[in-house]
Amino acid sequence: MPRRGLIIVVSAPSGAGKTTVLKRLMQRHPEIVFSVSATTRASRPGEENGKDYFFFSEEEFRRGIEAGEFAEWAEVHGHFYGTPESFLEFQVSQDKDVILDIDTQGAFQLKENHPEAVLIFLAPPSFEELERRLRARDTESEEVVERRLGVARTELELSSKYDHIVVNKEVEDAVRDIETVIEREKAGRHRSDVGNCGDNTDAAT
Repeated sequence: MPRRGLIIVVSAPSGAGKTTVLKRLMQRHPEIVFSVSATTRASRPGEENGKDYFFFSEEEFRRGIEAGEFAEWAEVHGHFYGTPESFLEFQVSQDKDVILDIDTQGAFQLKENHPEAVLIFLAPPSFEELERRLRARDTESEEVVERRLGVARTELELSSKYDHIVVNKEVEDAVRDIETVIEREKAGRHRSDVGNCGDNTDAAT
C-alpha cells in the first residue's frame, strides 16, 4: 500500500500563540503543506486564488456542501469557510503531511470525516497567562477581550477530546513538542503499514 501523509489539525484559543508556533514550525519544515481553505468572502489585495484561499461563490460553496466536497466547513460572519476534500486527498496521496489551522468545531467535524487525522490542541500555560497575553495586546475593547476569554474557556474544556495537548510556555519548546507528536504518529503508522501495530498514543505536554 502506498505511503500516505498525515492530516494534522492544530487548534488553540485566541492568545495561545498558535500563529507564532505554526509559523516557526513551517519555517523548520518547508516540506509540510499548510492547508488552503475555501471561502466565499471576496479576495483582499495581494491574495491569490489557490495560494491564500480557494475563492468560491456562495452558490458554488453550497453545491460543494451538498456534494460532500468539504472535509469540514462553517459559516462565519456571513461567509462560508471550509477545507476541500480534493486538496487534502491530493496532498496525502503524495505522502505529504498537511497542517490545518482550524477551531474546535472544524477539528471535530474533520475528525468525523477523517478518523485518521491527528488533532493537536495548543494550550496556554494557564488561563491566567492567556488572559494576561490577551490584555497585553491592548488593541481590543474590554467587551471583545471578555468574549474571547469566554470562548477560550469552552475550547479549553474541549481540549481533552484532542489526541495530543501541547502547552505553549516557550515557542521553541512547543514547536519541538509538535515535531515529536508528528514523528511518533508517522513512526506508529509506518509500523502498522509493515504489519507491526505500535502504541502511538503518548502525547507531548
